Amino acid sequence: MAAPSVVERQLMFRVDDADRTYARVALECDDAVAGRRQFRRTSTGWALTVPRPDLCRLEYRLLLTAPDGSVHVVCDPGNPERVRTAFGERSVALLPGYRPPEWLRREAPPGSTTVLGHLDQKVGFLPIDVWSPAGMADDDPGPLLLVHDGPEYADLAGLTAYAATMVADGVLPAFRLALMRPVEREEWYSANPDYLSAELDALDSVAGTVAVRGDPVAMGASLGGLSALLLALGGASRFAGVFSQSGSFFEAELDAQESLYPHFGRIVYAVGAVSASPPAARPLAVALTCGLHEENYDNNRAMAAILDRLGHRVGLTAAPDLHNYTAWRDSLHPGLTDLLQSVWSTPG
Repeated sequence: MAAPSVVERQLMFRVDDADRTYARVALECDDAVAGRRQFRRTSTGWALTVPRPDLCRLEYRLLLTAPDGSVHVVCDPGNPERVRTAFGERSVALLPGYRPPEWLRREAPPGSTTVLGHLDQKVGFLPIDVWSPAGMADDDPGPLLLVHDGPEYADLAGLTAYAATMVADGVLPAFRLALMRPVEREEWYSANPDYLSAELDALDSVAGTVAVRGDPVAMGASLGGLSALLLALGGASRFAGVFSQSGSFFEAELDAQESLYPHFGRIVYAVGAVSASPPAARPLAVALTCGLHEENYDNNRAMAAILDRLGHRVGLTAAPDLHNYTAWRDSLHPGLTDLLQSVWSTPG
């Protein structure tokens, strides 16, 4: 058994199969990786060589075809590196130079979570998990970070651990997370004006339960990144900033591959409305992160240009990874940290 290895400008995969258990072996990974997907048979198993991708890490699975034609999708049995994702476990090829965030090595008090909710007449019930750092009472005022796909961010990207560490180290003030649960994610996060309106009301529910200081920041990834921006732009000057990761800012010219998505037209219309907006009366601080080789990179670059033209303080960081929670985790610091410091006036 062997984990993937890098030799010069090539990434090599191997699968042991001396007993010829498999009729075919193929690689399942993002289309951003060039090269073939079918392994070739060797004397002891199977091998595949692809051009080394311009990434720091690669999530993948194997497609193992049995002699009877049945296909099994599995993690690489020869690679101990695994990651939990929103779509199940994946194997990970770590390329030379990759380093996980330093804050992962810290052990901070985990904080506590209070389950809240808001009932909206049009959308229904919005569950909200409010996380607070250790030692912060409900009546202790603090800034608020509203997080789309909040429980997933906490579970798969370590967001609450990140927040606990930054607070414990004094990098950020004691702040809370409003972790929004995506009950009807595709419907809610696809530029749905009813949901965005319900979220604004849900903020009032949070503020009625715990003491909130200052203007909140909205964040999210993919469709959640789109929702975070639209929420802050339409939030009647209630927000100070936005942190959007791999935001799905679809445009008809840039994202034709998404045209069959049921809510494509609604998103394109919303993005167009942002572009047609007048200059910002109260500029937002906006930080965008996106994998350089993601399909969403071009529309993120276009959105950054739109927001800059409207007068918002915007920055776009290209990440050496793709569309996944580990990539978003690895971009929390310094990306999110710098944004929160700037809007919450906290010395770094």
